[in-house]
Amino acid sequence: MSLSTQIMDEMKTAMRAKDTVALEALRAIKSEILLAQTATGSKEEITEDEEIKLLQKLVKTRKDSAKIFAEQNRMDLAEPELAQIAVIEKFLPAQLSEAEVEAIIEKIISEIGATGIAAMGKVMGLASAQLGGTAEGKTISTIVKKLLT
Repeated sequence: MSLSTQIMDEMKTAMRAKDTVALEALRAIKSEILLAQTATGSKEEITEDEEIKLLQKLVKTRKDSAKIFAEQNRMDLAEPELAQIAVIEKFLPAQLSEAEVEAIIEKIISEIGATGIAAMGKVMGLASAQLGGTAEGKTISTIVKKLLT
């Protein structure tokens, strides 16, 4: 089942349950999907990788917003953002733990024989491709820096 179909089904469920937070998050996903489809100039479905990147972007935006709201002691604004993150993350693949990500990156570094921070770009490229939507870019970057220094 495509992401668009899943979103529409979840929207119907959220409407019936009068769950405004979930509905708002689902509408944001639907909007981003439509924008991505029309950006190419055609109504073709976007690929699964593009869908994952789109969802990760939505989660990152909401995490950043929630962090700013929390720093400003505006929990009334931070809580809906955190609730929306939970709704969006249901559509993402399971995230790997930092230990699992570190093991994969160590394997990549040993395979290519990378030494020093100069090889970070090459390692990041391979790690990002291999880990796909299962780890955040920031987490990957932090672990690569730690292992190469």
